[in-house]
Amino acid sequence: MARILITSAIPYINGIKHLGNLIGSQLPADLYARYARARGNEVMFICATDEHGTPAELAAAKAGKPVAEYCAEMHEVQARIAEGFGLSFDHFGRSSSPQNHRLTQHFAGRLADAGLIEEVSEKQVYSVADGRFLPDRYIEGTCPNCGYDKARGDQCENCTKQLDPTDLIEPRSAISGSTDLEVRETKHLYLRQSALKDRLAEWIETKTDWPVLTTSIAKKWLHDGDGLQDRGITRDLDWGVPVKRGQEDWPGMEGKVFYVWFDAPIEYIAATAEWAEAEGHSDAAWERWWRTDKGADDVRYVQFMGKDNVPFHTLSFPATIMGSGEPWKLVDYIKSFNYLNYDGGQFSTSQGRGIFMDQALEILPADYWRWWLLSHAPESSDSEFTWESFQAGVNKDLADVLGNFVSRVTKFCRSKFGEVVPEGGELGEAELALIDDLTRRIRSYEAQMDAIEVRKAAAELRAIWALGNEYLQGAAPWTIHKTDPDRAAAIIRLMLNLIRVYAVLSAPFIPDASATMLAALRTEDAGWPDDVAAALEVLPAGHAFETPEVLFAKITDEDREDWQARFAGKRG
Repeated sequence: MARILITSAIPYINGIKHLGNLIGSQLPADLYARYARARGNEVMFICATDEHGTPAELAAAKAGKPVAEYCAEMHEVQARIAEGFGLSFDHFGRSSSPQNHRLTQHFAGRLADAGLIEEVSEKQVYSVADGRFLPDRYIEGTCPNCGYDKARGDQCENCTKQLDPTDLIEPRSAISGSTDLEVRETKHLYLRQSALKDRLAEWIETKTDWPVLTTSIAKKWLHDGDGLQDRGITRDLDWGVPVKRGQEDWPGMEGKVFYVWFDAPIEYIAATAEWAEAEGHSDAAWERWWRTDKGADDVRYVQFMGKDNVPFHTLSFPATIMGSGEPWKLVDYIKSFNYLNYDGGQFSTSQGRGIFMDQALEILPADYWRWWLLSHAPESSDSEFTWESFQAGVNKDLADVLGNFVSRVTKFCRSKFGEVVPEGGELGEAELALIDDLTRRIRSYEAQMDAIEVRKAAAELRAIWALGNEYLQGAAPWTIHKTDPDRAAAIIRLMLNLIRVYAVLSAPFIPDASATMLAALRTEDAGWPDDVAAALEVLPAGHAFETPEVLFAKITDEDREDWQARFAGKRG
């Protein structure tokens, strides 16, 4: 049994996330967590809401609520929607937690003691119209590198190039749109990432198994232009972790908070501490996941994130951990994703474009979305959600292949043998060949899941479903039953057991449907089919079952056209 720590990028608190956010981190992380647990591993799956910074302040102001109250309410909303999608977090924390305040201030103190934090007087953009300094990400303009006209002052989300606000062409306030901007002097703390460049580069070079997307972005930030830059870690804001050096005040930093991108990754550790406290455990319970001197040396740590988050998790967060001089666990594998676009354009939370997680659950159960999103995960390149593709994927894969198989087997058995696993007959060459084919496919499925190749794993699972359909069509028990009922009984007994195997294999992708199949078979035995032949004999003759309702309903053309029109414009 392995110990696996899994984190997914923590979503901003400022509103409900869209499907592109979901497939970019949380959903594939849940897929892997469910699979890892099913294989008997000890798993800690952590996520949280990212609650600090200007996005939270602005969203709260728009809602007419104090920022702390707004964040508490939105945390509950996001937690409830995550539960609706079956995201099986061991803990869903908050970056505003006392644990994260303490840990963030602790890391800052350690970095300062190591000489890795520098006080810098800098010129920062001040919006006269808004009456405030503007954080980098709340200055918009045209990217000088790729020409994208909504680039932020810290990074262009289109080409991922790191930027300064002064790099932008025709900069404007993202709050008010005002171009009445001034440059004023203020003092901030900088993390001296450049001092750790060689150590970071050496570490990244050892990660030969990382996806090309992950390492290419990391190396681009390390080596392009002037190389890895020092990074500001404080901001002139009211809401956030107050700047302290450990538990001591930091002279000259009064009224400032740590930059959200400094404290947010630390929340992975803090959220695990939150979990331990909530469960009544001692510090040792979370330290064994995060400190190599407390048992975390045998943990495999896997992160999931969209490509825009990669620089911070391959460089800035590791720099924080390395620079602390303490034995914290570094990530072993980073699974990054490209973007999921929406029907000819881009998903956008700020612009309200696309279908959002709460809306999706109002239309259809979570498994419909989980299957399509995972089977079309944007791994090697950006992918696109279209309603036609969604309809085709649901109808063909879920309804016609898996759902149809479950329906045909259970209904035929009920009509000929009753709602009980039939006895009689023996397996023949065709069934043994099927078992061999299933074994080969299941081992391939496991290999793809182990490698976190999401689309390839989905393709293997679909092929496993198809094997049952192809065998059933060829075996034709409805015809054989007329002359050889014992032979038909042996076929159906095997097929009922195959439904159980399908439920187990499919649970990481479609957990609700899996639970429905197991409940219909009146079994809680969800043991992984390490021995496929033995797994196909778990339900003995005489075992009672129930014929389930339609597992997956098809999406009609009328439904598709209605949804396509409904979500063609902005949210709300």
